[in-house]
Amino acid sequence: MTATIMQENTTPFQSVDVDTITLDIIENALRNAREEMDATLFRTAMSPGIREQGDAFPLIAERNGKMIVGQFGSFIDGFLRTYNGTIEEGDMIWLSDPYSCDGAVSHNNDWLIIRPIFRNGRLISWASMFGHQTDIGGKVPGSLPTDATSVFEEGIRIPPIKLFKKDVLQDDILNLVLHQVRMPEWCRADLLAIIASCRVAEKRILEICDRFGEDEYVSATDNLLARNKRAMGHLIQTAIGEEKVDFEDFVCDDGRGFGPYKLKCTMWREGEKVILDFDGTDPQAAGSINFYLNENMLKMFFGIYMIMVFDPQVLFNDGFYDLVEVRIPEGSLLKPKFPAALSCRTHALGRIFDLLGALLGKKQPDFMSAAGFSSSPHLMFSGTDKESGEWFQLFQIGFGGIPGRPFGDGPDGHSLWPGFTNVPNEFLERYFPMRITNYTSLADSGGAGFFRGGNGILMTYEFLSEGIISIHDDRWFTYPWGVNGGEPGERSRKVLRRSDGTEQILPAKCDGIEVFEGDQLDYITWGGGGWGNPLERAPELVATEVKQGLVSMSGAYKNYGVKVKDDYSVDSAATEARRAEMAKDRPEGIFNFGPDMETLRANCLAETGLEPPTPPRW
Repeated sequence: MTATIMQENTTPFQSVDVDTITLDIIENALRNAREEMDATLFRTAMSPGIREQGDAFPLIAERNGKMIVGQFGSFIDGFLRTYNGTIEEGDMIWLSDPYSCDGAVSHNNDWLIIRPIFRNGRLISWASMFGHQTDIGGKVPGSLPTDATSVFEEGIRIPPIKLFKKDVLQDDILNLVLHQVRMPEWCRADLLAIIASCRVAEKRILEICDRFGEDEYVSATDNLLARNKRAMGHLIQTAIGEEKVDFEDFVCDDGRGFGPYKLKCTMWREGEKVILDFDGTDPQAAGSINFYLNENMLKMFFGIYMIMVFDPQVLFNDGFYDLVEVRIPEGSLLKPKFPAALSCRTHALGRIFDLLGALLGKKQPDFMSAAGFSSSPHLMFSGTDKESGEWFQLFQIGFGGIPGRPFGDGPDGHSLWPGFTNVPNEFLERYFPMRITNYTSLADSGGAGFFRGGNGILMTYEFLSEGIISIHDDRWFTYPWGVNGGEPGERSRKVLRRSDGTEQILPAKCDGIEVFEGDQLDYITWGGGGWGNPLERAPELVATEVKQGLVSMSGAYKNYGVKVKDDYSVDSAATEARRAEMAKDRPEGIFNFGPDMETLRANCLAETGLEPPTPPRW
């Protein structure tokens, strides 16, 4: 089953020579068009998740659907292989169901628009973008139920449909979908903003063709893909060996009390091709932490890591995909069978980045980063405002610590996604019945190392109106591991402090928690793992970080062996003695995972305030 492209003009494009200057101009014009897509979206969307945080991903692809510029890799391939319909000039395809597009999007909240771009009767390019909707209906506000056991509980599923035919909006389809959601005004505005962004890209591509010609544009995109393939081929040959290496990590729990769930990947090279085999990954969960992983998306994740670690000058696109083979077992956590729930797939998504970083660094540990992306913390808060009587609904993405890296410390409380930003506290307080009473880097939460892991964030919400909250997070049970002598980062934690003085430790994944006026939530995210021996970190730098509040005095002494005086100077003699003592008992090996699984279970209640997850059974 594949899509049928309807073209009035079937004349094939001619391959022509494109000089390097013209190629550079076209490439940068496309990159600028991609940036303009973002700018259009952020100026016209309404939900804070898109408008303020940037939870949307654009791309521009060549005529066959391969991404030329973008961030997440092409979603178009999975759509084209599964869509049993025609593609015509003036169409605008809308979809959100992962099972209808081979995981081109990975949960129902991501609304994807695909725009085929025609010129003179021929398909010449594609523009596309998806963005996370604050609500799409379903059993809980936010449409991300932590206890779902079926995709049918997770809001409206949109199969590939033509929202525009011959550039005419199909109002009845749009109105039908918006009737199912709790925030129709936001969803309508966000969707139209995505559409406008795709139209901007279309306009710029047609302008490029006007300036240089259609054959020149098509040949330029072919050249950009071929250039990327050559560069990635060289990196694969030099960085990845024929000997198999493997790594495994865990999603802590499934929101229903079971866990951890293992993700395992084995990597090796056969000739010019690298193999990524996820055999050994646990079977799909009964809960909603399954991640329907599109193979091309995984290839892009792999390519981004390769480029950023070994040669950041390489501009990534889909050209190298033939050099990567991805094997994912059917019925596993990363390839669940319909109708498995998918709404909380973000935790497995985050763990994929930790997995890839570990695999790529095993051959060359000096290039390895520690663990730190780990998850994508979410907070949902909804209810009826006591002052206005209107329904409110917040979806917010939080950030943890970025891992220590071969070239420096991990940033504190930052997103690993390059385009994501935080929601300003002033925005939250202006538009939602809440007050942010604390927003700070949590000292000592980043793993100690020669390069320190980024600290997690302590964000305290005071609720000014009663409502319901949902929380999505991970790394509360296992630790973000350190590497090359670095220590693990601290785990996440959520504490609800009631107005009557009582406290409640909340699970990392929960829904339907009632909050009342005056209640406060301490939302604590994980720190990044450390890189390298912390005893080799400059004592003066540690003292400076104590003064800055990034490391405590006790943490400096305990984790770095640095004695900091009250005036923030270093006690050199005490530091030298402490470090000599600590050096006698330093851990060995590339990875420092912290306690083993048996110890984590035994100490879980005492250390986290929560019962350990029950091992899953299939």
